[in-house]
Amino acid sequence: MTEKMPQALKLALEKLALPESKSHKGQNGKLLIIGGSNLFHAASKWSLDVASKIVDMVFYSSVPSNNKLIEQAKENFWNGIVIERKDIKNYIDEADAILIGPGMDRSFYTKRLVNNLLKKYPNKKWVIDAGALQTIDVKLLNNNHIITPHHQEMALLQEKSKLFDEKNYQADCYCLLKGPMDKIFTPKNKQSTEVSGGNAGMTKGGTGDVLAGLLAAIYCKNSALDSCLIASHVNKKAGEMLFEEQGPYFNSSDLVEMIPQALWQATR
Repeated sequence: MTEKMPQALKLALEKLALPESKSHKGQNGKLLIIGGSNLFHAASKWSLDVASKIVDMVFYSSVPSNNKLIEQAKENFWNGIVIERKDIKNYIDEADAILIGPGMDRSFYTKRLVNNLLKKYPNKKWVIDAGALQTIDVKLLNNNHIITPHHQEMALLQEKSKLFDEKNYQADCYCLLKGPMDKIFTPKNKQSTEVSGGNAGMTKGGTGDVLAGLLAAIYCKNSALDSCLIASHVNKKAGEMLFEEQGPYFNSSDLVEMIPQALWQATR
């Protein structure tokens, strides 16, 4: 990081749940990812790829065209199960956390799917990103939920409700506001923390999808606040490590591959 590490981040890293040598498959996290659309194919794949490096199992559900792409790429992705949207309910209970939104469009179908699921499963750990965030009924948000807006999406939320005013954050959910300086807000403005770092290479499309997948994977076995702090720091640190090697000339797939090293270094 380019500035002194916040004390809250130091404490979060000390508490980070790490895989134990005697643990069995599934005990280090199961994540369900609901994302993608016929328009956006890569976004949810970046989330999937980075999450599969962190947790023991990823369940992935997208539109048929995306599901087919993932199934065809099985030689590069073995740590997960591709499921149809109609079968989501069979995996929600098993998942420790759910990421919804990367690559989803702002259609009526997305709006209905997102809000129906949040209404039916309010007590699950949810990370709500991108298309899901842009179509959500804000009244459904609670403190089991993490939202990951960039500044334009934050402005959209502010239009829907005054609860999302950055200067007086009163929403019930946790918020990781993405930018050159990430800002993390907790419910009822009990705590606000800034995480600095990153570089111009991270303006590439998809870096937010990588962050969403990383965040949701960490959230499987950690608290909402700690997950936000660690994911923000590690995502930016991975970008900085790439910048040291090749300047700003890297993409989101490169970032995915650097995340494990950055996470491992952060825990040492």
